[in-house]
Amino acid sequence: MINDITLGYLILVLPFLTFAINGLFLGNKNAKAAAGLAVTFNGLAFISAALLAFHYFTSVVAPQKVVLFDHSFIPFAGELVARIGMLIDPLSVMMLVVVTFISFMVNIYSIGYMREDRAMGRFFALLSLFSFSMLGLVVATNLFQMFIFWELVGVSSYLLIGFWYHKPSAVSASKQAFILTRFADSFFLLGIVLVSYVVGSFDFTTINSLTMFPFRNETIDMGICVMSKSSALVLGSILIFTGGWGKSAMFPMHIWLPNAMEGPTPVSSIIHSATMVVAGVYLVARLFPFFAVCGDSLTLIMWVGAFTMVFAAVIACTQKDIKRILAYSTLSQLGYMMFALGACKIGQAIITTGWTASTFHIFTHAFFKCSLFLIAGSLIHQVHTNDLDAMGGLRKKMPLTYACALISILAISGIPPFSGFFSKDEIILAAFQGQHYAVFALALLTSGLTTFYMFRLFFLAFHGEPRHEGVKAGHVHEDFFMTLPVVILAIPALLSGILGKGLFEHFFTPGKLHVPTMLKVAHAEWIPFVAIGVAVLALLIAWFLYASPKAKIQRALDDTNRCGIYKIIYHKFYFDEMYYTVVRQFIFGGVARVSRAFNDYVIEGLLAFSIWFIHKLGDLVRTAQAGYLPFYLGTLIVGVLIWRFFGQLPL
Repeated sequence: MINDITLGYLILVLPFLTFAINGLFLGNKNAKAAAGLAVTFNGLAFISAALLAFHYFTSVVAPQKVVLFDHSFIPFAGELVARIGMLIDPLSVMMLVVVTFISFMVNIYSIGYMREDRAMGRFFALLSLFSFSMLGLVVATNLFQMFIFWELVGVSSYLLIGFWYHKPSAVSASKQAFILTRFADSFFLLGIVLVSYVVGSFDFTTINSLTMFPFRNETIDMGICVMSKSSALVLGSILIFTGGWGKSAMFPMHIWLPNAMEGPTPVSSIIHSATMVVAGVYLVARLFPFFAVCGDSLTLIMWVGAFTMVFAAVIACTQKDIKRILAYSTLSQLGYMMFALGACKIGQAIITTGWTASTFHIFTHAFFKCSLFLIAGSLIHQVHTNDLDAMGGLRKKMPLTYACALISILAISGIPPFSGFFSKDEIILAAFQGQHYAVFALALLTSGLTTFYMFRLFFLAFHGEPRHEGVKAGHVHEDFFMTLPVVILAIPALLSGILGKGLFEHFFTPGKLHVPTMLKVAHAEWIPFVAIGVAVLALLIAWFLYASPKAKIQRALDDTNRCGIYKIIYHKFYFDEMYYTVVRQFIFGGVARVSRAFNDYVIEGLLAFSIWFIHKLGDLVRTAQAGYLPFYLGTLIVGVLIWRFFGQLPL
């Protein structure tokens, strides 16, 4: 019987071995063998994670934390030590299962999707590096370890988004993602430094067990000002959240995520469902007791998430690129998860409904969003375009894909008994119980918008007459390797809500909180009915506009006869243009030009002057050492005279 420590090592080592073997040996020599190795090892990692989850949840230990292994890594000043370990609790175990399962499915799918790509072996190596990085992040026992794997996730995502480096758009998107997330990560690092300096530890258990009372009368010199240590911890919490703000692409650091669609579709699927973008939500959930004692940090988190949720949903309603619709859908769903964590705050008290709902939505969202991206990839693979203009009439040509798409879209729309209903209902309830009525209304509105744009995509892609010559000619078919993962993912998209609800309610709590906690909150029984009603109404509107006998598809797809507001929304409120203006005009044209001029004329000018001066001194020395005896005697006499008159020395 394999023990849990061995399983923990296998979960981390197997993806890393896949990366090393494929990257160094198999990738360039035998792409099929590289694909087989990746599928096998990632499948074994999933089995290990599933066994570990089964052992944990059936033991008497759950829901307590367990550290499977813990090694000293870097000793800092005093007792501050960075360690590398593996933390097991309900949150990390759930993430292990989700990440390994999604990675396994995406690797199977990639066999079909990347079959014709000459760099297929390199792709499987990078995909495994990405999985390893995310797995190391979710089992981290402390902030230092999390930051290491946090950066590895960023680097591997950069390599995957820019995988097709011959495309300028892919290179630009990868650099944009890397720069924006690094910008946010710099604040994350500052927050880690500040909090660890005040607390004297990187450890999650120590940081989450803090109370503010011991720090209110102590001060810390920040260099530019002196503040109380309690205020420094609040500042540190905001800085740490900023790292998650960028990684989860919250507004206004959202623009890198839709542009990341330039990478292969399997990359989009794994980034958007269970790995990179969920890392920010996971960070807040992991440090929730710390955020709870840090003043209004949770309020900030709630409003950032709520605004992103509505903002992204509105944009998704106008897009025609199928992957961009799903990208903005991901942004909106991340907003749901994030605001649910912030909505736990009622005045000075905390309710934990939102924390449980947010982590539950991470779980359910992973399955149906991964499925939707893989379905989008299958459609693109057949019609060779991302544009809904060229789709339609695919229902009969791709029946399994059609059925799985319907299941996943019903799940994300929050229609019972599909998985998204259970987690999204809990999030909306958390906003109401937290007395955040404006956010509650926005959540209901976004629920309707989500149903509308997802069924708009569904009807335009699968229903109606074919609008692509290949579909009309019957050249469309379902690839086995690309359809199998979609069918498998449809099962948890349907059942994970029903089967997981009891597990999450029983085991998933944020741990011991050092603030007042409200245990009894009135349960509004009417909320699920209202949420379902809003979703059904939005579905009927989408059907009337895009699938009913009276629907005018060509007019619906024609974006030239739209009003000004529609065009503004269609162009994503021109945030891309503003970003490029700032980058090109201000940073490249202003800051970079000034910096280059300073480097050219000041730094290099001083260096050139130093070199010239040294050369002249060398010339002088060479002249003095010419072997001319009268010159030596004259120099000796002049030196003695200077010594006599200026040094005040006797002859």
